[in-house]
Amino acid sequence: MIQIIIVNGLLYGGIYATLSIGFALMFGVAKLLNLAYPAFYMLCSFLIYIGTSLLGIPLYLSIPVSIIITCFLGAISYKLCLKPIREHEITVLIVSVALAILFEQVFLLVFGADYNSVRPFVSGCIEIIGVTVIYQYLFAIGGSLVPLFGLWILLSKTKIGNSIKAVSQDREMASLIGIDVDRVYTITIIISMGFAGIASALVSPIFMVGPFMWTHPLLIVLATSILGGLGSIKGSIIASYVLGFAEVIIVTLIPAGSFLRDASSMAVMIAVLIAMPEGLFGVVFEEERL
Repeated sequence: MIQIIIVNGLLYGGIYATLSIGFALMFGVAKLLNLAYPAFYMLCSFLIYIGTSLLGIPLYLSIPVSIIITCFLGAISYKLCLKPIREHEITVLIVSVALAILFEQVFLLVFGADYNSVRPFVSGCIEIIGVTVIYQYLFAIGGSLVPLFGLWILLSKTKIGNSIKAVSQDREMASLIGIDVDRVYTITIIISMGFAGIASALVSPIFMVGPFMWTHPLLIVLATSILGGLGSIKGSIIASYVLGFAEVIIVTLIPAGSFLRDASSMAVMIAVLIAMPEGLFGVVFEEERL
């Protein structure tokens, strides 16, 4: 029992972390609460499904192409729909939700309400500490660590990473020293959508692909953002593993616990928001973000 919780907790926590840091990065830098973000996670899954199952494109080609298309469409949606209203937070929330529902309805119209599957990267299984684990789970657990490490390298070792941190700390000052703030915003959106695409690629062979698959990730990114602190990447990673293990424990130990997955995430989010509006790992001052 404990072994199953450990394996599944690492799987869910890693996927949630990959998905959540994109949302945290987008808010921490561009101050954009884009609730359509999980819809691009869904979009990438459908693109992978279309490429592999309908067009017969090899998986190793379909995945990078799908992620690139997702990043491109994410940047276009930002430029056309969200950038003109970026300073109006409530309007951004409304428009982004409408955009996500639009994606959902389009996929529902084209593919119906049925769920579809994507073939795994690797087949077979192995026994670890007395538990049979399929290789796809191990691939997803290990694969989720790569983008986390990649983001650390980007933010700490590159020029664009320094620009991203500068804009997140003080947009006006960054503009005064010659940083193109709007360009940094666009790059940040593209990187964030890339994380949504990577998370989608990791879980598409494990979970089913359907037009309603964006709703649970929406709850997750909101819950991890509140628990970890809005805009805090480190907080989002820690919160993702906390929620991942919490969900697995509830599903494993409580009868019919699968029906309580969303409720557990929302309960954590509400409790933390009421008690600590800045989150468990949040910051009071904007310049401390990232």
